[in-house]
Amino acid sequence: MYGWIFRSLPGPLWVRILIALVLIAGAVLALMTWVFPWFSEFSFLSPLTDSTIEGS
Repeated sequence: MYGWIFRSLPGPLWVRILIALVLIAGAVLALMTWVFPWFSEFSFLSPLTDSTIEGS
């Protein structure tokens, strides 16, 4: 799948690499901006937000 995406990008190799890096950065930005904050609202699905330290 990733090979097909890379081969379907236009331009020479250095342009395809640059476009691929921009697409990856855009995907990471979208995940950090919208997906992960939305998913953190469902804390019962993620054991990473559980705390084992009790307050006094």
